[in-house]
Amino acid sequence: MPQDQSLPPDNHVHTHWSWDTASTSTMARACERAIALGLPAVAFTEHLDFTVWDPDDRATDEGLVERHASRHAEIDVEGYFAELAEVRARFPELRILSGVEAGEPHLFGASIAAHLRNGPVDRVLGSLHSLPEGGRLYGVGHLLWEDSDGTMRRYLAEVVDMIESSDVFQVLAHVDFPRRYWPGGTHRYAEKDYEEEYRAVFRALAQTGRALEVNTSSPLASVDQVRWFHEEGGEAISFGSDGHQPAAVGQRFDLAVDVVEAAGFRPGRDPFDFWRR
Repeated sequence: MPQDQSLPPDNHVHTHWSWDTASTSTMARACERAIALGLPAVAFTEHLDFTVWDPDDRATDEGLVERHASRHAEIDVEGYFAELAEVRARFPELRILSGVEAGEPHLFGASIAAHLRNGPVDRVLGSLHSLPEGGRLYGVGHLLWEDSDGTMRRYLAEVVDMIESSDVFQVLAHVDFPRRYWPGGTHRYAEKDYEEEYRAVFRALAQTGRALEVNTSSPLASVDQVRWFHEEGGEAISFGSDGHQPAAVGQRFDLAVDVVEAAGFRPGRDPFDFWRR
């Protein structure tokens, strides 16, 4: 990364308001880390997942009845926004966005809409963590061990469906989430084997004008993968640490910037913007 190039915002940060994040992961500590790194902004995008869903949700129509081995919990909206107000007052030099990471938004449209009416946010990420199987939602890591190749192809096809049937999110998060749990280790994952499926995702996303996230908690996307998005007409890139502890905020952003620049994207209209083609 050039020395005069500032780092982009971290648009994907979790705190203790997410069900899978420790109580020590506070907004204040995350903000302190962001300021130390020179980030212009952070978005606190807490996990929005559902274990009980609305009769009007597509999940109901598809006969889904539960999540397998679920620890998911609701966001405490009142507590979340109270802490957000505190850090916005304490750290005026940092732009601090509210947000959620909506899991399987195409399956839970009514439930997500109800949540956002109660707690509207600045940024919504769309994520696919689970796939349906026999009336239950299973985390993709659980399914990979039985059929890694088939699960990955099914996953990417479901991401296309998610993009085409949900417009609630502005950013597609961690497009190759299953890679984190690849049997035998992430080094055995061959990104090129799924180029056709990735390109289908990127075409669908590009047609909506929404942003692709380069996630730095996942094995870092290759220049090839980000370039596929560019070649399919992708317009915008968002950077996200997916940090679940303060020390992870902005992690490997210098490398991510190099990847994104090499794929043909440049800083946006201002320091808070997505990067653009």
